[in-house]
Order: sequence, then structure tokens, then C-alpha cells
Amino acid sequence: MNEVRIGIIGVGNMGSSHANYLLKGSVDKARLTALLEKDEQRSEVLKGKFPDNVTVFTDRKAFFESGLVDAVIIATPHYDHVEIAKEAFAHGLHVLCEKPAGVYTKQVREMNEAAKKSGKVFSLMYNQRTNPMYQKLRDLIQSGELGEIRRINWIITDWYRSQSYYDSGSWRATWAGEGGGVLINQCPHNLDLWQWMTGMMPKRIRAFCNFGKYRNIEVEDEVTAYAEYENGATAVFITTTGEAPGTNRLEVAGDRGKVVIENGQMDFWRLRVPEPEFNREYKGGFGTPECWKVEVPIVGKETAHPGITQNFVRKIVDGEALLAPGEDGVKGLELSNAMHLSTWLDDWVEFPVNEELYLEHLQKRIKTSTFKESTATVLDVEGTY
Repeated sequence: MNEVRIGIIGVGNMGSSHANYLLKGSVDKARLTALLEKDEQRSEVLKGKFPDNVTVFTDRKAFFESGLVDAVIIATPHYDHVEIAKEAFAHGLHVLCEKPAGVYTKQVREMNEAAKKSGKVFSLMYNQRTNPMYQKLRDLIQSGELGEIRRINWIITDWYRSQSYYDSGSWRATWAGEGGGVLINQCPHNLDLWQWMTGMMPKRIRAFCNFGKYRNIEVEDEVTAYAEYENGATAVFITTTGEAPGTNRLEVAGDRGKVVIENGQMDFWRLRVPEPEFNREYKGGFGTPECWKVEVPIVGKETAHPGITQNFVRKIVDGEALLAPGEDGVKGLELSNAMHLSTWLDDWVEFPVNEELYLEHLQKRIKTSTFKESTATVLDVEGTY
């Protein structure tokens, strides 16, 4: 295959963004050929915006059976991701799915099973994995340059969202429409990076989610979580959509030094002698290991969404390794599910998370949710499929 014909399902904010960079030719060996938008009024608008060689469908079955696409980008509301992906795999299509892969981990496992059965490529739109700064931190951690990880702190409170943002669609910030708040909408990238860079998942977590603390919503808009790892390392994760000005500060400490990423800059303080060795040999009473501030070369630029799509296409055409394979969708989502469940149970949650217990508690909240699909007003904001 020398070219991948791509169809986009869900042509709202993100779907339109994907369509635009594909039309501009930003992704080599890829061509936009189809859009799926089930709302007829919006589909007519799309027909006027896109060239004639991009077919706009309103019927899902017709889209999948058209023979016009080799791969799809799924950019619909979260709950739709799984069934659409499974249908695409059943039609022999490759799938690139927007974050989060699903609302709960059991869903994502089903997606991966369908992908494996189909033999098609399954990737996720974890575009922040293309950031060379996070790539470098991952390298420093997994190569052992930082030594054994002892502590991780991430304050990520610059996800500010106003009440008018939440009011722009009845599905937003509801258990039935979105499946959660800041953890499922804004923070999937951070939760993914957390586990991807370290290569570790916690053994247990204790979280405190506040639901509708700053906004008139039914889901979480503030979270503080504390996690523990098998090797004794700890992590603290703090996020909110109700704080201004916000902070984005990631600090990772190992027994050979510390890295801080903040304000688009990485600072690396390297110990000349690993702390355990210094502690074992030093006999001078007060004292600390000699520390050097090291200039770390950051090579490349963040390619974001087009970069993930390019990697997806190259996997299909040339067999390039995926930067964000579908299997990884479970890990970051499991952190999110664990934080919800810990709050609902008012207790520690062990990993792997009890998926059935999580789903049981989620279903209780879905039943009392204010969102009803029949009265959805998502069209103007996110589009439908």
C-alpha cells in the first residue's frame, strides 16, 4: 500500500482539525476521502466546506461499506469509541482513536481484542508523546540515568474551563454523556505520559475527587491522588479545571538526581555519586551529595496530532513501530478509573483495578445523570457521527 485513504468519524472540533491538516497534505502518504456525520443539517454544511473528492456520509453502514477508506480516525464522544472501532475492525479497516480510548478499561480491552482478531493497526491520539521533552525524560528514566525512581509529583492545574464551556453541550461533564470530568476529558494525556515515561504502574492509589466543586457539573473538577509503587516510590497527582492561573509542573526524583519540567523547560540536577552510595560512605555528619545541573539536549519538535497520524500511516505502509499503540489505552485509563473508584469507596484501590466493581459504580451514576441522549445538544460543539 503506497497511500492510506482516511475517513473521519465525528467532524466536530477535533474531527475538523484532523480533516484540515490532512487536506493540507501535512501527512505523507495519506489522503482524506470521507467524513461520517449523521446529522443531515451539519452534513450539508460539511459538503460545502470540503472538496468534491471528500465524500460526506450520514449513514454509518454506507460509510463502512463504501470502499472509500482504508483507515478511520474516530473523533466522537467517548462512549461511542468502542463500538465504532469494533465495527471498523470488522470491516477490515485500520483505526486511530481520539483520547481517551474509552470510559472504562473493560471497553478498551474489547477494542484491543477486536484489533488483534482483525490484524489491523490500532493506534491512539496520544499526541503529547511526540513532545521531545517528554521523550527525553522517558529516556532518562528508562535508561537508568535517574537511577531508581523515588518520587513523582505532577501539578497540572492549567486545564481551566469556564461554566460556559460546560454549558456548550448537554453531554459535557456528565456521567452518561462523557463518563467523567477532568480525568476523562482534559487529563488523559497526562495520565498516559505518567505511566509511559516511567514504565511503571502503581501497586495502589488513594484519591480524593471533588465533584462539581467549582462548576455546576456532576463530575469531578478537582482531584488529588497519592500512589505507591512496588519499589517504595510514591507519586502525587493534582489537577483541576477551576483554578487560574494554573500550573504545569512535573518533578521526578530518582536516587541519581532529579528532573523538573515547567514552563516549557527541562532542568536536570544529576548527583555525582548516587544517593545510596553517598549515604553509605559519607562520615561527615551534615552533608549532601555533590550535584551538577546538567544541560540536556532536546532534539526535534513536537509534531502533535499530525505526528501521531503520520506514525499511524507509516505503520500501515512501512511497518514503522507505533508511538501510541492501542494496547497502551488501558494503562492511563486505569489510573483514571482507580481515582474515581478510590473516591467512591473512600478507600485505597489496588492495581490491577477491579473492572467489574468500577463499572458497577459507574452505572449507578449514569442512571442518575442529567444527560439524556434524546435531548443532546452536542452538534454545535463536537459534532456527531
